[in-house]
Amino acid sequence: MTDQSTSAPPQRRTFLMVLPLLAFLGLAVLFWFGLGGGDHSRIPSALIGKPAPQITLPPLEGLQTDSAQVPGLDPSAFKGKVSLVNVWASWCVPCHDEAPLLTELAKDKRFQLVGINYKDAPENARRFLGRYGNPFGRVGADANGRASIEWGVYGVPETFVVGREGTIVYKLVGPITPDNLKAVLIPELDRALKAGS
Repeated sequence: MTDQSTSAPPQRRTFLMVLPLLAFLGLAVLFWFGLGGGDHSRIPSALIGKPAPQITLPPLEGLQTDSAQVPGLDPSAFKGKVSLVNVWASWCVPCHDEAPLLTELAKDKRFQLVGINYKDAPENARRFLGRYGNPFGRVGADANGRASIEWGVYGVPETFVVGREGTIVYKLVGPITPDNLKAVLIPELDRALKAGS
């Protein structure tokens, strides 16, 4: 004879076993729609309207133009110039996709292109730039990723527009594409170029 008072009914026991799975699925759906449904390039940055981080980065070892070392990142380089700062790495697949667009942007001499090479081996970064061409007038090597944290980088690639006063005016999360280049990035650059001119 079994004691009915100590064992739960079969339906209740099944429900209790399935409850954690239902809770997990509910959270998964919320995360899917919350994180996957939006435009990641529009993630706001707390640095918009604030000065670019005052961080000095060494040059990318061995990267030369016209037999001279390409300079690293110096915060004073932002003063008086509109800058497009691109955080990239040779191991970043979307960085390969946006590289030709950066090379095209480099032809516009109204602003300077600055690269921050994120957690990369110098030889791999040089090979990457050798393959696509170096669009950057300056390339700072962020070997440990700390400078990128100061810039508020979520992941590579990310691109910032810095105004003449050294203030971050726009941030693009993710790769530059033909669509966002035309619809967003060029208008933001134009706006920064008109400001304070």
